[in-house]
Amino acid sequence: MEIPTSAVNEEARRRAEDAAISALVDQYAGALYRVAYSVLRNPSDAEDAVQEAFLRVLRHRDTLTEVRNHRVWLIRIVWNIVLDRKRRAKTRPETDDVSELARVLPSTGLSAEELAAAAQHHARVLACVEQLPAKEREVLLLSAFEELTSVEIAAVLGITESSVRSRLFRARNLMAELINHERH
Repeated sequence: MEIPTSAVNEEARRRAEDAAISALVDQYAGALYRVAYSVLRNPSDAEDAVQEAFLRVLRHRDTLTEVRNHRVWLIRIVWNIVLDRKRRAKTRPETDDVSELARVLPSTGLSAEELAAAAQHHARVLACVEQLPAKEREVLLLSAFEELTSVEIAAVLGITESSVRSRLFRARNLMAELINHERH
């Protein structure tokens, strides 16, 4: 009994796709989680959004070779997912508690008092980010937290690069004002 060549080729193609998707998960899951968490502010919701993003990748696995920049493509997918979830929820869950902040703050070399002060500062900065208008907040989150370039942000948000730069300029100025106001 001989196995048809087409079946062998199909199996090899399927294995290559599986390996490519596995590599995407390994390489980008952390970045996608940070993007999702920066919008949703809830660890389990952020994890769910990342899982949904990779499920969408699986459904469109045949177009994977056509994607030029996988990082931007994946961030755009997760960005759309979290915005859809936020629109559906209409409320922003407040989960900026100390245990979650402790998870993302460095834990070595700082006293308990320094950790508490750092956690409070982190919470104040996040509160200032939340006060920004939506368009400015979006570009700031993608720029500052995900370190995307203005070209990549433009691709994720579907706007021009000059719009990204002007929104980022406004966001930074507003953040400076808000943080200075917090200090006084």
